Amino acid sequence: MNLDQLRSELSAVDRKLVELIAERQRLVGDIGRSKQSSGAGTRDYAREKDVLNMGRAQAEQLGIEPDLAENILRQLIRSSLASQERDRVVSEGRGDGQSVLVIGGAGNMGRWFVDFFTSQGFATTIADRSVQDDAVSFNNWTDAGVDYDVIVVATPLAVSGRILAQLAVLKPAGLVFDIGSLKSPLLDGLAELRNAGCRVASLHPMFGPNTRLLSGRHLIFVDAGCAEATAAAKELFAATMVEQIEMSLDDHDRLIAYVLGLSHALNIAFFTALAESGEAAPKLAKMSSTTFDAQLLVAAAVAQDNPHLYFEIQKLNKFGMGPLDAMCEAASRIRDVVASGNEAAFVELMRKGQEYMAMRG
Repeated sequence: MNLDQLRSELSAVDRKLVELIAERQRLVGDIGRSKQSSGAGTRDYAREKDVLNMGRAQAEQLGIEPDLAENILRQLIRSSLASQERDRVVSEGRGDGQSVLVIGGAGNMGRWFVDFFTSQGFATTIADRSVQDDAVSFNNWTDAGVDYDVIVVATPLAVSGRILAQLAVLKPAGLVFDIGSLKSPLLDGLAELRNAGCRVASLHPMFGPNTRLLSGRHLIFVDAGCAEATAAAKELFAATMVEQIEMSLDDHDRLIAYVLGLSHALNIAFFTALAESGEAAPKLAKMSSTTFDAQLLVAAAVAQDNPHLYFEIQKLNKFGMGPLDAMCEAASRIRDVVASGNEAAFVELMRKGQEYMAMRG
């Protein structure tokens, strides 16, 4: 066969693959409905392990790279779980005609919450400066009123603090929660809501706006002093597979200073050093390595994100300078160890790192 004929046969195989995937997805839907009716959980790790092991074994028998088969099956499993989770959220919809106002609902995470609540059957209203006033959208959130079952504050941190304080004056009867990645700038507003007798909670989604599958993702519920409100907020996500974590206000920002502040700063330092190195990006691309490529992938994602949000995460966290100082001290120590040729000290740094990473599991 000539090249065109071979390509035609390959296209036929590709079409069959897509048809098989569609058939698999139909079965996934049936399985999901069966799980719901029986009360079974959406995710079955033992079953996933069996599927992956089967795929690797069959790949070896057919002379295919087992890692390729496993990667394809993992992607299919994730897609299946996302479909099942979405279907479960819809079928168990807790909206039941309830209303929700998402202040900042046209932003990235605001839009995620709009879609999430809409899928559950909530009558969802957006308040955002970037929208035009109509039946379900308001340019100014105060024009939307506060007569809602749930009010979500999904605005920049500095703005969120002011909105929470203003809401305290209006005393909404429904559940109110913010989704701020820091809580230090929101403390006064949260306290005013609590003191006004409002049902106030505070959430931090540890995932981005493009997240489709919540399994393996974390959603932090920060104690804002109203246990009943926190419980109500947790119930909104009961149909999902998100991992719910509870913590205090101080614990949250202290840990986030490392989880977000330090990791962001490391990546910013990495691409800043590259950008100011004088080395052309195409040259470095030709000399890529496994470690460099992995770091570059993360750094590139950080570089494309919202710089104003990242600055807020660094500047507004009262615990923020500690990790930055630790990073600078660690970099200085590494430089001194290398400059002095102290191999034993370098090995010791690596050993301590290995021990720490082993504790993380």
